[in-house]
Amino acid sequence: MVRYLKGTALRKTDSSVILLIGGLGLEVFCPTTTLTNLPEAGEVVLHTKLMVREDDLSLYGFADQRSLELFELLLGVSGVGPKVGLSLLSSLSPSLLARALSDGDIRLLTGAPGVGRKLAERIALELRGRVPAHLMGEGGPIIRRPQTEEAELALVTLGFRESQVRTTVAQIIQQHPEASTQEIIRLALKALR
Repeated sequence: MVRYLKGTALRKTDSSVILLIGGLGLEVFCPTTTLTNLPEAGEVVLHTKLMVREDDLSLYGFADQRSLELFELLLGVSGVGPKVGLSLLSSLSPSLLARALSDGDIRLLTGAPGVGRKLAERIALELRGRVPAHLMGEGGPIIRRPQTEEAELALVTLGFRESQVRTTVAQIIQQHPEASTQEIIRLALKALR
């Protein structure tokens, strides 16, 4: 089975890209992180998953194999479809998502659009401890420190959405584990603006 496509990007939308492959145009739905990193023109390689339904064939594409494997892992949870999978992969980096799934971090999972508390709890319950180590990348569990919570509270007070703040602060802590509250806030303000 072909696990990747190589073609020329013709047009990008908010949720998909049209790839020209041997004269045939295919619409491939992708996480926003993959779409923003695709070139405007030229050759593109995407790791893909074809979803076959009774009345629909949909193709989903990812920048790397790890994102594809996380997507497939998420689809194994009852109540999680492709839209939720793409939403989670659009909101969190693959390594952060893998660790959130492995640790059962409901706060990070609910930061993705379309993922409410009940669905996040179901995902956490079904996938906790089942995420393969190679998907988690570098680092250990997600760090929750007083500085993290203080920074989140300050950013929410400034008017940013709590889900955006949690995701952004978690990514900053992942990259800068020893950052002070002020450093976290400074980096988050850069990322959120």
